[in-house]
Amino acid sequence: MMKYKVTYYSLISSIVASIGGFLFGFNQTIIAGAILFLEKEFHLSTIGQQFLVSILILAALFGASIGGFLADKIGRKNSLFFTTALFILGSFIASTADTLLILIIARIIIGFAIGIVSIICPLYIAEMSDPGHRGILVSLNQFAITLGILCAYIINYVFSPHGEWKSMFGVAIFPAFLLLIGLFFISETPSYLAFKGQNVLAEKIFRKIRKDADDTEIANLHLTEEKKSLKHIFDKNIKKALFMGIILSVLQQFSGINGVLFYAPKIFQMAGFSLASTAILASISIGIINVLSTIIALWLIDLVGRRVLLITGLIGMSFTLTALGISFMFVKKFLTEISIVSIVLYIAFFAISLGPIVWLIISEIFPLEIRGRAMSIAGLVNWLANYIVSLTLLTLMQDFGAGKTFLIYAIICILGFFYVFKKVPETKGKSFGQIQKFFKK
Repeated sequence: MMKYKVTYYSLISSIVASIGGFLFGFNQTIIAGAILFLEKEFHLSTIGQQFLVSILILAALFGASIGGFLADKIGRKNSLFFTTALFILGSFIASTADTLLILIIARIIIGFAIGIVSIICPLYIAEMSDPGHRGILVSLNQFAITLGILCAYIINYVFSPHGEWKSMFGVAIFPAFLLLIGLFFISETPSYLAFKGQNVLAEKIFRKIRKDADDTEIANLHLTEEKKSLKHIFDKNIKKALFMGIILSVLQQFSGINGVLFYAPKIFQMAGFSLASTAILASISIGIINVLSTIIALWLIDLVGRRVLLITGLIGMSFTLTALGISFMFVKKFLTEISIVSIVLYIAFFAISLGPIVWLIISEIFPLEIRGRAMSIAGLVNWLANYIVSLTLLTLMQDFGAGKTFLIYAIICILGFFYVFKKVPETKGKSFGQIQKFFKK
């Protein structure tokens, strides 16, 4: 297997783009602490709380549905510019909202931006990476998402003593401006430039990404391999890749992850934490474990591969969700302690597997000429599944109990394990063209 050297240009471009991932994680999770105060201020019922949380996900669903088409139409970088403007606008409106309607409008704008960036960021980074480091670089986006989640929990705690939910939302303006500035220092991807026929500029950018590549690689491998391989791919093979992307996207969300992240303080309150600030503080442990586990995934993802981590993570999530469900159903004396340990381990297993790897795989398995649009379809399904989980978690807990709800998610993880074991290929160290050959077999 060819050894690749990561370049500073590729690394810096990936870091800048991953700020979009940070905004994704922060804006998606900040509601977890804010909802405790919004519930009282606006007299929200259970359905009202679920609606306020899930409206962002519904907007993200529509954002994801056009994200890939936007990337193919105006480019990856210009799409990031557009999304950044939406983040700034939405965060400003949320931080100044005086009515529930204005807050809902802000959540819709931010959600639309999150949906777009969830497609664009892994797509951009994948096309700015060499095959040997694509895993770790694309996973920087997931690492940034986990940092955003952790920062959201910390900001929730900082402003919780006085219930300053407007300030919680307003903090997102600062990283959005940081992304806006960073975008002026990175380029469009060589894959997109080559796709648009700008071969001279594409080769110039590619040389910055792959200084160890010779002229033959530059001319024949990266810029033309995908187009050559596409001539030999029938529609049924593209459908195989698309089906795999859809299944993994559904699995990532139906594992229950965002239900746990969005409602972590409320789950901890159910487990015995009475004060809002204490429940939020307990949630910070989730954020810390999420970040630390993702760092481990960054180290392992190009070392042991995608399949091993997916299989390990799904087995671990199945066990921890089962333990969490049984403890809520039968164990009362040590429920608080068991719930903390189970949720923390569940988050850790997710962070080394479904968290970074699903977005990585769907950025790898599609040919260049349909990559943006295919990622939009997979992303649309991902956000639809996310929406269903966020909209139904509290209702499921209310109707069936927390224990049975977590056991349902455990069964889904078990089914996911069998699918990954039988169907998902290893993409570690493979070029986009080599990955396409798998779907031809």
